[in-house]
Amino acid sequence: MLILLNLLSGVALLVWGTHIVRTGILRVWGADLRRVLARSTNSRAKAFAAGVGVTSLVQSSNATAMIVTSFAAQGMLPLASGLAIMLGADVGTALMARILTLDLSWLSPFLIVFGVPLFLSRKQNRLGQVGRTLIGLGLILLALHLIVETAQPMMHGAGVRVMFGALTGDTMLDALVGATFAIISYSSLAAVLLTATLASSGVISLKVALCLVIGANLGSGLLALAGTVAQNTAARRLALGSLAFKLAGALLILPFTSLLARGLPVLINNPRESVVGFHVIYNTLRCCACMPLIDAVARACRRLLPERPDPNGQLRPMHLDAASLSTPALALSNAAREVLRIGDIVRAMLDNVSHLIHHNDLAKARDTIRMDDDVDHLYAEVKAYLARISREQLDDADSRRWTDIIALTINLEHAGDIIERIVTDIEEKKIAHRLAFSEEGLSELDDLHTRLVGNLQLGMSVFLNNDLRCAELLLAEKERFRDLERAYSYKHLDRLAGQTLRSVETSALHLDVISDMKRLNSLFCSTAYPVLDAAGALHDTRLRKRMHEEVPAVSVTQQM
Repeated sequence: MLILLNLLSGVALLVWGTHIVRTGILRVWGADLRRVLARSTNSRAKAFAAGVGVTSLVQSSNATAMIVTSFAAQGMLPLASGLAIMLGADVGTALMARILTLDLSWLSPFLIVFGVPLFLSRKQNRLGQVGRTLIGLGLILLALHLIVETAQPMMHGAGVRVMFGALTGDTMLDALVGATFAIISYSSLAAVLLTATLASSGVISLKVALCLVIGANLGSGLLALAGTVAQNTAARRLALGSLAFKLAGALLILPFTSLLARGLPVLINNPRESVVGFHVIYNTLRCCACMPLIDAVARACRRLLPERPDPNGQLRPMHLDAASLSTPALALSNAAREVLRIGDIVRAMLDNVSHLIHHNDLAKARDTIRMDDDVDHLYAEVKAYLARISREQLDDADSRRWTDIIALTINLEHAGDIIERIVTDIEEKKIAHRLAFSEEGLSELDDLHTRLVGNLQLGMSVFLNNDLRCAELLLAEKERFRDLERAYSYKHLDRLAGQTLRSVETSALHLDVISDMKRLNSLFCSTAYPVLDAAGALHDTRLRKRMHEEVPAVSVTQQM
């Protein structure tokens, strides 16, 4: 029993080591690896090579599958290119299995000894994540050594022979066990490494080992498909196509496992080398044979999984990739992109407001009010996504970025509510009574609207680039807008005193719209404060004086 427990602990250590390596690599080079995958879409050969290279680094075809399916879900990756990357990923994980089965046990202590202090002392930066990766590699090599040492006396136990005897007859059963272990361990690489080690120790026969390897490949495909359940149709198509390739390869090769088990020892005497060599050759030949079939499989996946409209009619998040949550920098980048998308919707709502100021268009008003539901929905999704990011793994810069993103998200949601209120007032007080603003009033509202749109765009730029100069200009624009709002309010009151008919009819609405625009402008300009604060310029009176000189405010007396 103790020997079996030691074996299971070695397996657990192997799985944990592969997880640590995958996480460390993604946190250090995750953005670069995603960029490589994104740029490989114009050529099948480049996509295949990118899949091989990225998977060799992260040591997990499942991690590559998560990245690629997230790209497909966002509409950034064609189905055919994604399938080519997935085929390359299968070859990449086979190559890593070959490297890790070399006798590198002597390297394990060095990797752990250097990796632990590096990670503990620098865990909040890239160098610390490199240390994390070294620890993971050391644990993988240590686990393989422990499994080999533990497996030797196992063959002398009758109970152990009976337990593994169940894996010596049924080909399909053995493949199913291999798939199950790959799913449980969340790593086909760990399943293949364990299989090779058990085969070299004589615990399982070579035929069983080959069936387990084929099953482990199927398990990784099932994992990828399960990971796309909550994603859109494009992501599920990609995972289904990859699984179809693996299933076809398994069905073709499984009937010949007995023949291969007798023939491989003639070429490769070491059972461990035979298992790993079979894994490399099988995946390479299968993936190369599947490359010409990519277009046909892509068409079949489109027929099996056609596009279906969202029954709720709401926009779905495009950039909130759950696979990136383990890499905080990537997750923050995704959240920022989704917030910019919310900003685009708010901009469209503002354009509709300009149309409604000039025209009594009830359909446009109703559509604008509905757009606020999209803003609210995406706001809730971004907020939930940010809440899932581990704050403990964020350094100071990322923590500030997290705060900036959630602050802008809240402000844009408030802006959507304000615009909805403006449109509702226009519908009730102007469209319903077929009224119109005066020519002077329209001119003032148009001017404020133009400045409002400009400040929204400038605010998005400040949020995206953290540009100090733009932040200074944005704060100056906020003060200028405030002065204009006051001046236009006084001018409107002057027109009321002159008994201008249109001004009298739309007076309350006119003043409310101007006031709401001022609130919107404050929300849009708030992105300047974190940048100015970080630069130590927020309370600098000399800066404020310089901004007034560069962008002179419009005084009330000048406007009146």
